[in-house]
Amino acid sequence: MMEIIPVLDLKSRIAVSGKSGERNKYKPLKTVYSSSSNPVEIARTLKDKGAKRIYIADLDAIEGKGSNYDIIKKINNIIPVILDAGANDVNTVNNLLKITDKVIVATETLINFKDLDEIFKTFSKRELIISIDSKEGQILSKKSDLSFKKFEKKLKELKPDEIIILDISGVGTQNGFNHKLLNEMEGWEDYLILGGGINLNNIKILHQKGITKFLLGSAIHSGQIMHPFKLN
Repeated sequence: MMEIIPVLDLKSRIAVSGKSGERNKYKPLKTVYSSSSNPVEIARTLKDKGAKRIYIADLDAIEGKGSNYDIIKKINNIIPVILDAGANDVNTVNNLLKITDKVIVATETLINFKDLDEIFKTFSKRELIISIDSKEGQILSKKSDLSFKKFEKKLKELKPDEIIILDISGVGTQNGFNHKLLNEMEGWEDYLILGGGINLNNIKILHQKGITKFLLGSAIHSGQIMHPFKLN
């Protein structure tokens, strides 16, 4: 069974799009799922078309420039949200669980392993998703020495239910997922959700390798992949 999880990036209360994580260049999202960049309208249409849950990145919250929490709460009442809002401690996760179904703890904003341990001790694994954010083949992290091997050791301790591998370099490009990143996580296929640059050909190849969950943004909003929630 395959799951396509649609992606929405929120900034200044609208859905936006861009490439390779260059957030200062993001523009209002143009999508086949709505005539506007209204994220609530887009989410409602995605639900009607068959999406089971939606990935939201609150770029304002991640950058410490406010948030879009009221909008995210509205969307979560329509369709379950998995949310990246820069959570890196217990208090933030606790607050975010009031507005979302699952909270993403991402390497980009994680400060140290102690905080990650505390988060997993405090909350159910069902409420959490770890995201390994990568750029140019390296883990994007405040810990400059964080390698895939070192992080994999931590994953074996925590045993999360789901792990996102997000290739930020590929976001918005549809150039295909970086297979070297997948090789770094060999043996974890059952837990993985892959995102960043994924296209239809990619999905078929990755599915043959045992990957069943994918984050798709540009490929579905542009209409290049028709009926994405009926792929199998």
